[in-house]
Amino acid sequence: MELKGKKVLVVGLGKTGEALCRFLLNERAQVTVSEKKRAEELGPKISFWQQKGVRVEAGGHSQKTFLEADLIVLSPGVPWLPELEAAKTQRIKIISEIELAFGFLRGKIVGITGSNGKSTTATLTHKILKEGGIEAFLAGNIGTPLVSFIEENTKDHIYVTELSSFQLKHSEKFRPSISVILNITPDHLDWHPSFRDYRQSKNKLLASQEEGDSAILNRDDPLTWALRKKGKFRLYGFSRKSKVSPGCFLQGEWIILSDTKEEKLIRASEIPLLGIHNQENVMASALVAHILGIPVSRIKESIKNFEGLEHRLEKVSTLEGVDFYNDSKATNVDATLKSIQSFEQKIILILGGRDKGGDFKKLKKPVKERVKEIILLGEAKEKIKSALKNTVPMKIASSMKEAVRLGYSEAKSGEVVLLA
Repeated sequence: MELKGKKVLVVGLGKTGEALCRFLLNERAQVTVSEKKRAEELGPKISFWQQKGVRVEAGGHSQKTFLEADLIVLSPGVPWLPELEAAKTQRIKIISEIELAFGFLRGKIVGITGSNGKSTTATLTHKILKEGGIEAFLAGNIGTPLVSFIEENTKDHIYVTELSSFQLKHSEKFRPSISVILNITPDHLDWHPSFRDYRQSKNKLLASQEEGDSAILNRDDPLTWALRKKGKFRLYGFSRKSKVSPGCFLQGEWIILSDTKEEKLIRASEIPLLGIHNQENVMASALVAHILGIPVSRIKESIKNFEGLEHRLEKVSTLEGVDFYNDSKATNVDATLKSIQSFEQKIILILGGRDKGGDFKKLKKPVKERVKEIILLGEAKEKIKSALKNTVPMKIASSMKEAVRLGYSEAKSGEVVLLA
């Protein structure tokens, strides 16, 4: 894609927006940024980019600015604005940052998406590859914007890229050499017009793959496994319930890696992460490493010393026999469900936050089975209270500090206070 002299509009001036500005200026494009935040909220970064020749529109979006562009590049999470609809009507090209980056990268991309588990899987995959001697980089939602790697990229580089539905929505030719879809459950329905639109965005990860590429799909997730016939890729499955080959599966106490032969990878009890969902994340990461030639013994060692991520079923403290766990990255209903299922002990559950359009009624059965009491706070508290009525006692807190205090006051030794 030739960018020299082109009028390129970057929507959003966060981490990705700034990376885009840097790249586009190097390509001698005429760069404009449109940002909804006011100038005073953006601070000195406005003058920094203005001094480099970027025109910055702050405090809202002007249709004129959008219609003057030859190309519009969106930062992740930017909603479908009326100004974008007007530009689309005028046939102005609108793409995501990953789409732009793909056209300039020579290395291989490992694209990882799913409603839950993306960050853990991407981080573990990157760790295994690095420790296995591969020049791998962590990119996308959890790492560095993909566009930042263009200047020094080589054909030997591997870019392990966590991908959201926001990024995939506006991709066209973006093609990972290895794609991973962990699961597909309702999420971000405050951004996507429908669950169908959300699914279609996730499905784009496979759309441009070719023969010689690989796709790793969750055999136990019906919406994900249904995509196995959607491309020309070589299919790998992973499953906790069924034997699958080529792929990775749980058999008794062992996770088995199966391709031309079956090999014992690691005992489930040796995985240092809570929750059966993390067995799935480990399988997906192991398959990426296997495809890229990392031996089983090396994969096992990397898994065994993986400490996990902050805010993901992270044990914070134990006080008088009560364990406190922070799973604040469980930002949708399915993630919360998996958090609850990770404990055998009774749980005092802190729930709340922003409503992303999920169906909280799906939590009723596991709440009845495993939760002793719920502490509610945040924007979604009334919706959750209504959805989970007649399950367990519920209290409302005005702050996180109060929620933790209430949770501790209700817990007994041997129980868990869980923020999910």
